[in-house]
Amino acid sequence: MTQQRWQRISEWPLTLAAVLFLAAYAWEVIGNLAGPSSALAEVIMAATWTVFLVDYVANLVLAPERWQWFSRHILDLLIVVLPLLRPLRLLRLVTLLNILQRTAGTAFRGRVILYAAGASILLIFVAALAVLDVEQANPGSSIVTFEDALWWAFVTITTVGYGDFTPLTVMGRLIAGALMLGGIALLGVVTATIASWIVERVAIKEEDAQAATRGEIRALEHQVTKLQETLDRMDQRTQVLADRGVSPK
Repeated sequence: MTQQRWQRISEWPLTLAAVLFLAAYAWEVIGNLAGPSSALAEVIMAATWTVFLVDYVANLVLAPERWQWFSRHILDLLIVVLPLLRPLRLLRLVTLLNILQRTAGTAFRGRVILYAAGASILLIFVAALAVLDVEQANPGSSIVTFEDALWWAFVTITTVGYGDFTPLTVMGRLIAGALMLGGIALLGVVTATIASWIVERVAIKEEDAQAATRGEIRALEHQVTKLQETLDRMDQRTQVLADRGVSPK
């Protein structure tokens, strides 16, 4: 068993586990569950955590350079260690669209925009769940429903910050800070991608203009060459007639 083969085999099970985790977590937080329902949600989340743990250990064991793989996959470790980060595995769904992307430049920008859009939606949803989880039981909190949390997450990730909903707990403020940084990072990615596209379009137009100019120059050179050949032939004819003592007409 190689690491590449394991990753191909585990792709869909991990995606399913991520969906189950997010569904169970949302069910528990939005429904404010207690008793058997809460226990069932916890069991589902524990089962998905086990799937991610097995995947992490398998990748670490099968990696040709284990220390190098470990140092480059800190996020995978956080997904296993920090429960709130587990839903980020949903971004693996985006990799299914790579089949449709064959070319380099355009496909790369397409992936970046797709990742940014998917990450934004997922980040807003997960942050709303997380802040509602820590705020709804806090006395005096303004975030008591999922609608409030969703609006707060959307306003926060766009760095607008109306202030109508504000987290009061320390964990809620940490979530807000992480969401702000995530929003700034995603905005930077999208802005850089758009700027890259504009620069490339301008470069393509300049290249087309230069190609047209080079074509016109080559055509002009060809015409000058033909004119020179005609003049040379006329000069030769004049010389022949002069040698024969005949005046050119």
